[in-house]
Amino acid sequence: MNKPAQLEDDTPPTKDRNFVTALARGLELLRAFAPGEEYLGNAELSSRTGIPRPTVSRLTYTLTQLGYLRHNTRLEKYRLGPGILALGYRFLASQGIREIARPFMQQFAEATDCNVSLGAADKTEMVYIESCHGSGPLIVRLDVGSRLPMATTAIGRAWLCGLSESRREAVLAELARAHGADWPALEKGIRRSQEDYARYGFCLSEGDWQSQISAVATPLVLEDGAEVMAINCGGAAHRLSHSIMVDNLGPRLKEVARRILGELEHGTG
Repeated sequence: MNKPAQLEDDTPPTKDRNFVTALARGLELLRAFAPGEEYLGNAELSSRTGIPRPTVSRLTYTLTQLGYLRHNTRLEKYRLGPGILALGYRFLASQGIREIARPFMQQFAEATDCNVSLGAADKTEMVYIESCHGSGPLIVRLDVGSRLPMATTAIGRAWLCGLSESRREAVLAELARAHGADWPALEKGIRRSQEDYARYGFCLSEGDWQSQISAVATPLVLEDGAEVMAINCGGAAHRLSHSIMVDNLGPRLKEVARRILGELEHGTG
């Protein structure tokens, strides 16, 4: 897992007078909990975030009082609390696109026996906010809340392609800092996906994220670029050959995206 960006003890990273460092640090602590990790102690949180341990102790106490963390007195460690779940549900409930997109996604998932998901960006990762599955056997079933790396997945690369050039370059710079020595190889894959998007209108990931998984994805540009999401279609690499993705799944996914955007425009028009 990539370590969150470290915050110096006295100076906010942006040196912006409006930037509230204490709030940023609290959010970094919450982000430090990876999927499958139930408990973390103050020392582990300090190591992962770069926040001094005395500050971590005060933050975890405050977050516990607010319900965003739960403290296990026996282990002297913390786990995410129900306040986080409540925020997540409020976010998902506010995303009307989920209700509009789901029927189209489910129909496509059943027709292709693939995993079809809608994702939004969170730093260097993509988070699924809706996910539909076919009825057949799948290598992996990824559900709402699943987090995928942006740099190696079709959905992450498609999201990058949906951004304005200036915003995309800023995100690429963040990815370069996060991935360090691995970045040159990852950037090559991203640039290749940009070429695919320019040619086909969608991006590919052929075993780049996991060797047995291939996927195709396209961006959903909302509100004239104010909001960008992406939608993908993935499955077993041995089923999804390059020609199937380019000639079949990709064009059909573009049509699904077009219909979703059409419904959104109809609903807000």
